[in-house]
Amino acid sequence: MILCRAVSKYYETLEGEKIHALADIDLSVADGEFVSVVGPSGCGKSTLLRLIAGILSHTSGDIFVRGSQVAGPRRDIGIVFQTATLLPWRNVLQNTLLPVDVQGLDKNTHTERAKSLLQMVGLDGFERKYPFELSGGMQQRVSITRALVHDPAVLLMDEPFGALDALTREQMNLDLQRIWATAKKTVFLITHSISEAVFLADRVVVMSARPGRVLAEFKIEFERPRSLDVMGSPEFGQLVTKIRRHLMVAGVLD
Repeated sequence: MILCRAVSKYYETLEGEKIHALADIDLSVADGEFVSVVGPSGCGKSTLLRLIAGILSHTSGDIFVRGSQVAGPRRDIGIVFQTATLLPWRNVLQNTLLPVDVQGLDKNTHTERAKSLLQMVGLDGFERKYPFELSGGMQQRVSITRALVHDPAVLLMDEPFGALDALTREQMNLDLQRIWATAKKTVFLITHSISEAVFLADRVVVMSARPGRVLAEFKIEFERPRSLDVMGSPEFGQLVTKIRRHLMVAGVLD
């Protein structure tokens, strides 16, 4: 579903200095797979996500989604950012339908899909509420429905729960697991939380400090659906520790 081959990215500052953000990224994500990416701040995780989305252009290498080369923004990708970025003058249903309006899709068909998605994320009855009337977690649920309303093949998520409190974040992890199982999408999640990455993913990709490279990949084999209790198991703790130690050996963590 996603294929990156020898992908590198350089930024140029206003002073003309070149910043090497990503170096020779080789990565693949299968259809329906849930992959999480962890690494230190500034390692290029979000840059990689934006390259896959076609929001940024890569300097060298190749990126393919569903077998076709990424050359710009695509309609078969949905994106969820760290902040919900809902439009304050649009209610929940209208915010969910924003991609439909932008892409000129059939409003009637997608309105029914939007209502179904809102019900799936537990927001049935909130269609006419405005962003200021919602909690942070509820706003992020709306941003997820907005990313899914046009039925993309791939869902890219950039630290979607980083701004939430710990309890809300745990609930959102459970919600996301359920949404992924129901919607059957390919998910590529960026997170700073190793435990969150392990809890949610089929596979965890570990990146190095800048320029970002793929250091290692860990297959996660805990049975699904996963309850929060799995985080307290010795096997879960051992895997989280293994990933953390891998980062420490590589000099990524102090």
